[in-house]
Amino acid sequence: MKRILIANIMFLIAMAGCSPGPENENKTTNVDGDPAIIENPEAVKIVTLQKRKIARTIEYSSSLTAFEENHLAPSAPGRIEKIFVEIGDRVKKGKLLAQMDRTQFHQAVIQLKTIETDFLRLDTLNKVGGISKQQYDQIKAQYDIARSNVEFLRENTILKAPFNGIISGKYYENGEMFSGAPNTSVGKAAILSIVQIDPLKAIVNISEKYYPLIHTEMDAMVTCDIYQGEIFPGRVLRVYPTIDPATRSFTIEVKINNREDQLRPGMFCRVSISMGEEMALVVPSLAVLKLQGSNERFIFLEENGKARRLTVIIGKRYDDMVEIISDELKEGNKLIISGQAKLTDGVAVTVMADQ
Repeated sequence: MKRILIANIMFLIAMAGCSPGPENENKTTNVDGDPAIIENPEAVKIVTLQKRKIARTIEYSSSLTAFEENHLAPSAPGRIEKIFVEIGDRVKKGKLLAQMDRTQFHQAVIQLKTIETDFLRLDTLNKVGGISKQQYDQIKAQYDIARSNVEFLRENTILKAPFNGIISGKYYENGEMFSGAPNTSVGKAAILSIVQIDPLKAIVNISEKYYPLIHTEMDAMVTCDIYQGEIFPGRVLRVYPTIDPATRSFTIEVKINNREDQLRPGMFCRVSISMGEEMALVVPSLAVLKLQGSNERFIFLEENGKARRLTVIIGKRYDDMVEIISDELKEGNKLIISGQAKLTDGVAVTVMADQ
């Protein structure tokens, strides 16, 4: 009886060792006799890549600057007699802004009148041959120099507005001495600064690949964060002729109308320029993944039942769609748009049929 019981126990143990348990599921034996895992394909959905026509627009950030800016100062140091404007005053072209001391100017005018009297007297004698040519040439030279000196002092004892604008800086008061030392933010010496804010301009650095496409008179759109949803029209005023070798970019100037005075120099802005329409690969934005801790973007393609990981560059966004750029992408590729979050490069996938 004891022998029969032992025999039954040994039989049950042997049978238990032969039956597949949970740890033996999805296993088989490879050529070396070792267990090998049977891979369960990941279920995914795909779309076929096709190019579509999109409006190509480039956008760059910049800051608004005055269309013109002038730092006004006389040609030589001297006492300031009177300043007629304050910061923020709007002035018209030709308006008198400041008056310098006129003592030297008055002296030069008196000297000119004296020389002019002698010149007119000798000019009459010269016409009848009463003086030598040398005497006449000498007095004429003195007269010309005195007259030029008066004109020079007249221009430099008064400061006038060179264009319509706004006074943006005042650095002296009435009666002070203008020293000629640099005192502005740009390192120039000035009594007053004036800026033109209608129009304004934006200086933009653009990638060199667009150089053949950018030209003067192109339309541009300018937006500022403080005016959400509002677009200010502009146009390309100037294209610089050289490429910066350090940044591989070139510079353009965009002129912006500011008739309602909403904009001011120094404001942050974004400048957009339309480059026309072209064909591009646009896909659902959910299909594009981002590598954690970096700016690298990638997608998965389905190729022969396996997932292929491919790094891409993000282009323009269109609501829930995004343009993707890669030299390895072409029309007809099968892009995985669902289930890609679980994938790794080379893993087996099975394509689910659309419901």
